[in-house]
Amino acid sequence: MTHPSALAIVLAAGKGTRMKSALPKVLHRLAGLPMLGHVLRTAATAGIGRSSVVIGPGMEEVGQAALAIDPGLAVFVQPEQLATADAVKAAAPAYEGFAGHVLVLYGDTPLLRSETLKAVLGELDAGADVVVIGFEAADPTGYGRLLFDEKGRLAGIREEKDASTAERALTICNSGIMAFRTSETLVSLLGRIGNDNAKGEFYLTDAVALARESGLQARVVLSNPEEVLGVNARAELATAEALMQRRLRAAVMAGGATLIAPETVFFSYDTQVGQDVVIEPNVVIGPGVAIDDGVTIKGFCHIENATIGAHATVGPFARLRPGAVLAKEAHVGNFVEIKNSQVAEGAKVNHLTYIGDASIGAKANIGAGTITCNYDAFAKHKTEIGAGAFIGSNSSLVAPVKIGDGAYVGSGSVITKDVPADALAVARGSQEERAGWAAKVRERRNRDKSKPRHIDATQ
Repeated sequence: MTHPSALAIVLAAGKGTRMKSALPKVLHRLAGLPMLGHVLRTAATAGIGRSSVVIGPGMEEVGQAALAIDPGLAVFVQPEQLATADAVKAAAPAYEGFAGHVLVLYGDTPLLRSETLKAVLGELDAGADVVVIGFEAADPTGYGRLLFDEKGRLAGIREEKDASTAERALTICNSGIMAFRTSETLVSLLGRIGNDNAKGEFYLTDAVALARESGLQARVVLSNPEEVLGVNARAELATAEALMQRRLRAAVMAGGATLIAPETVFFSYDTQVGQDVVIEPNVVIGPGVAIDDGVTIKGFCHIENATIGAHATVGPFARLRPGAVLAKEAHVGNFVEIKNSQVAEGAKVNHLTYIGDASIGAKANIGAGTITCNYDAFAKHKTEIGAGAFIGSNSSLVAPVKIGDGAYVGSGSVITKDVPADALAVARGSQEERAGWAAKVRERRNRDKSKPRHIDATQ
């Protein structure tokens, strides 16, 4: 079920001082995407039609990042850091008069699943006025506790600083994520939230008790503790990354790919992997990578913003940089780097080679040590290598240059001019031989060594 009229308000005004970083907390990346981006993507995947983001003063960078992810969202500024209820009030223009459900999410909970948000929307559809996402904690220290009445109904939320000893013994905790059936319900409850607590702040969690006092229904959706993990420090970011990678690996294998050593392979949030792909150990895949069926990626490769065609082979120790496009059955071997280049069907670039700003025709063979000299210190230039061409080892192709179909470049050549189709090009110094030269040099050196050395006693 989709909810095009549902609205997500993502709170992202926290400074994140524990991250000890000039970068705002919610912009730290997880699997190649800022944490805020994961939350916005999850909301969209859950069918939530509109989103808003609340930032703090001077956090324009966060607002710009949010708009880059979703150009249609609204960005609001929370002037003072007076806790969650105050932050939601800052987004009032987004929800006042809005006909639909309103969900309050957090920019630092990137592991939240769309299935959980769909369950929340389902409870709202079924008549709940307020829904809270909770979780069972093995160690509840530091979390707010969910309070239930004698009939097992959600009655309130108590922050740990304000909790009694009995309440602190409870283990069902508050994730902070809440949802409201209508904007009218949200506005009414926000207007009644005060700051009579240990920190003198305005907690959105007080809305649960206020809802019960008004005869409204408050319900809980329980989630896995991992998916509501809040990231506040570098160690928690590392934990979240590990959990995210575990999800991504499981999804890739469920889709029909083989990971020889899954724990050593790293994916990005948008990696696309086909069936019957084999990925060997120690492979890192950055954003923007699509891998077609039957591909083999050997160990120790690094790939980003690249496309790999069906049944191609990459590696080991290969690097595909942005703009690398391999057609089906292309071969890229060990210690090869490819950037902004197209390698056509069946072409081979097998050893110790740099290919930049180039196109390689079908079934061309690029010898070991070949370099496309694509940069002249001022601009990038293109190298075009035709179908079936053969480039001998240790050749330098100085762009802009074209190697015709079926042409042959002799090993060790420095090619600065176009080579016609089916021609041979050799551009290297002529070999010269001097008979007996090496023996004479050795004899002279040995003779010099045997001479006594003069020592100047005045020194």
